[in-house]
Amino acid sequence: IGVSQDYYEAVKWFRKAAEQGDASAQHNLGVCYYDGKGVSQDYYEAVKWYRKAAEQGQADAQHNLGVCYYNGRGVSQNTYEAIKWFRKAAEQGNLNAKAALKVIQSR
Repeated sequence: IGVSQDYYEAVKWFRKAAEQGDASAQHNLGVCYYDGKGVSQDYYEAVKWYRKAAEQGQADAQHNLGVCYYNGRGVSQNTYEAIKWFRKAAEQGNLNAKAALKVIQSR
């Protein structure tokens, strides 16, 4: 079994759990769409799943949604919206979000 086939299997199971509201699975499905692993790369679909997880308080999804807003991937570029999501993630101790806020503040 090749690695790509493993991603297809992972996406299948992430989707089942994500559709039942599991925030970690929603985040993981978003990552698959963002990176194009097991599915065609689709930033809009990634944002959809990141948002579902982020709204449930999933810190990694909040960070990744911030990245999407900061870079304009799957959504219109919006630094203020990026900061909002980075802050939510940073408040939960997400180190990547804390680093992103420092980068933004230094500009």
